[in-house]
Amino acid sequence: MPVADPQARAIAMQRRLYVKICMRCGAKNSWKATRCRRCGRKGTLRPKNRELGPKKA
Repeated sequence: MPVADPQARAIAMQRRLYVKICMRCGAKNSWKATRCRRCGRKGTLRPKNRELGPKKA
């Protein structure tokens, strides 16, 4: 269900796209994280890819 309100849409995109992903276990972490919340490794976090487009089948 698409979000019509532009302010709510911006908040939703911020929450969904601005996270860090652990390259070891794949857990989502906060944008300010320095170590993984699940496995505890430091230095294995990468920003989530932010390209929007249709999902590939």
